[in-house]
Amino acid sequence: MTDILNIVGGGMAGSEAAWQAAQMGVRVVLHEMRPEVETFAHRTGHLAEMVCSNSFRSDDSEQNAVGLLHWEMREAGSVIMEMADKHALPAGGALAVDRDPFAQSVTDRLLAHPNIMVQYGEVTALPDEGNWIFATGPLTSGDLAQAIADEAGQESLAFFDAIAPILYFDSIDMDKAWFQSRYDKGETEEDRTAYLNCPMDRDQYEAFIDALLAAEKTEFKPGETAGYFDGCLPIEVMAERGRETLRFGPMKPVGLTNPHQPDVKAYAVVQLRRDNALGTLFNIVGFQTKMKYGAQKKVLRMIPGLENAQFARLGGIHRNTFINSPTLLDGQMRMKSRPNLRFAGQITGVEGYVESAAMGLLAGRYAASELLGHPVSVPPAETAMGALVTHISGGADAKTFQPMNVNFGLFPPVDAKGGRKNRAVRYKIYTDRAKSAWQDWLTASRLDAA
Repeated sequence: MTDILNIVGGGMAGSEAAWQAAQMGVRVVLHEMRPEVETFAHRTGHLAEMVCSNSFRSDDSEQNAVGLLHWEMREAGSVIMEMADKHALPAGGALAVDRDPFAQSVTDRLLAHPNIMVQYGEVTALPDEGNWIFATGPLTSGDLAQAIADEAGQESLAFFDAIAPILYFDSIDMDKAWFQSRYDKGETEEDRTAYLNCPMDRDQYEAFIDALLAAEKTEFKPGETAGYFDGCLPIEVMAERGRETLRFGPMKPVGLTNPHQPDVKAYAVVQLRRDNALGTLFNIVGFQTKMKYGAQKKVLRMIPGLENAQFARLGGIHRNTFINSPTLLDGQMRMKSRPNLRFAGQITGVEGYVESAAMGLLAGRYAASELLGHPVSVPPAETAMGALVTHISGGADAKTFQPMNVNFGLFPPVDAKGGRKNRAVRYKIYTDRAKSAWQDWLTASRLDAA
């Protein structure tokens, strides 16, 4: 048995890192401050708790970069993907998760692993000795965030992240709302009816936008700069960019037919997605918000079908921190100034549950392989994992570095030939190339670790 690997943070990245390292035979101590130290967004002390959404986004591994990332993680024995698949909910072509059983299952698997010990309590400093992975996520505690900033010699970057409201299904008026996935997408009838839809005519939409813009919102503290991640903009911010922005974003009406009024085309549609397996909770898709609670209830009840909505959780906004990884980290995700420290997950500047878990997977494998005396190489940039880690460890411009979801723009270009103008052909070339390269890397890594 080798030296102990300490991992700070029991979210997606930390949980996956612990699992990967433990599976390779390394003893792991996973440090989690919850429930002793609470955060704004978390409700439980479970590991891998989902807070902003319950979606892992597209599961299409042939046409979508995040679907490809799902595939790579499954091939690598990801506990996050295993439990996500086990607790999947109908969501058309997306992978949505019943969040509480998912987190409980991840927690149970890690607690039962003979090589993993979970230690509850806050870590407030960067240790001088030992092998550590910091996967503390966007809600890194104040003392630890300051310790990281002090070591980096610069302030951590920051932006603001918002969460969407969740409401009770039995409070939705089904005489106005209906079940349908956009374009009836999905392989099964359950998938094709995975979303609830609430239609608006033009007058209702205009009144909604007026109320949204006028609503009382959470104010930032003095000195805070309101930078947002574009993939998670509050609906008010989108509305401020133009009155039609929401109608071409989360409220687009295309691909939907209202069975209550099949001959009437909605001007805008609000979609809700099932949030648990029982179907008792639904979240409003794309409706992250910084409206104050009273204003949220008033404005959201203007949506047809939600006039009497009862909320299990209202939306909110919180500060989200991440480091300037292109400046601070090497390709093995080690801090250049202190190589015994690795960083993983959202704090490194990747955005999304899957991307965070993926960087945890890599960090766990890197650290375990190093401890076992068989260091592994960085995955090829042609893979989704490799594209992400290359981006955060030097591929991005440090001066303009911002959180990034996985996307094909991070991959080395392909020679699409006849598919240059055909996106489906081009994306299939990307994914075929990535899958071959990922399998080769996994094979080589397993040989190195053997």
